[in-house]
Amino acid sequence: MRRRDFITLIAGATADWPLGAHAQPAGKLPTIGFLGPGTASAWSQWVAAFAQRLRELGWIEGRTVAIEYRWAEGQPERLDEIAAEFVRLKVDVIVTVGGAVLAAKQATSAIPIVFAAANDPLGSKLVPSLARPGGNVTGLSSQAADLAGKRVELLREVVPGLRRLAIMSNAGYPAAVLEMGEAESAARTLGLDVVTSEVRRAEDIAPAFGALKGRAEALYVTTDPILNSYRVRIITLANLARLPVITTQREFVEAGGLVSYGPNYPDLFRRAGDYVDKILRGAKSGDLPVEQPTKFDLVINLTAAKGLGLAIPEPFLLRADELIE
Repeated sequence: MRRRDFITLIAGATADWPLGAHAQPAGKLPTIGFLGPGTASAWSQWVAAFAQRLRELGWIEGRTVAIEYRWAEGQPERLDEIAAEFVRLKVDVIVTVGGAVLAAKQATSAIPIVFAAANDPLGSKLVPSLARPGGNVTGLSSQAADLAGKRVELLREVVPGLRRLAIMSNAGYPAAVLEMGEAESAARTLGLDVVTSEVRRAEDIAPAFGALKGRAEALYVTTDPILNSYRVRIITLANLARLPVITTQREFVEAGGLVSYGPNYPDLFRRAGDYVDKILRGAKSGDLPVEQPTKFDLVINLTAAKGLGLAIPEPFLLRADELIE
């Protein structure tokens, strides 16, 4: 092959590569550090949505981008360790959620950080402004606290005569504490008695249910990556205690919970892929506005309702985005 033809061939091939790859040292792919507070199995749907969006944008793992996945597996103390590891690895962008954003933010002010979902980015001081976050952090809000009152109203619709509500929250996650406060306020406005249950790690779950015995008729579980990781344990204990459960995330309903209402998390993770794409192509994270959810799902588990002896009103069923049987 003539030298001119060879150069033309290479130029044509590299024109299709993601732009961020061009700025990397020879042999080094742009690297994403994915910090998951939970477990790989619990997050599989969300990770799949994120990876699929990257592929659509031309970022093929192992070819045009490298992704380093790390899982804290519900252990909050692991978050700082993983964030520090990503700094040592000199990843190009960190993707995470919720309280883990704080760990990443404390570890670096230089590496861009994208949160795929954060309950309250302003209240948690992740960003000073949604429109112009500045600094190295941006991403998507899950609006968990904003919708807390709506969830309490939905739960009262499906549990006739509800008088006593338990609210379970990760006391170590400020945004979850804020959501708990909003849910408690909404419940009291509706005339419900409220008992709060604080959980920080897996070992707290069983004792928390023991303390709720005879004190509640339904359970609201706040949005938190760690509680999500142990959703099967939470739902199993709730069903044994015959407590109807409402939460933000549909994964709890898939595990046997009664109802969920909140943003579509796979969609949030897909959109996080858009942020990563822009950053790897040269955009500054601080210039990318924090965005809100655009898809919300009301999901009902009919099998759970039957097991709890609840007859879901027909109008309520018609409003559902999905019924699980």
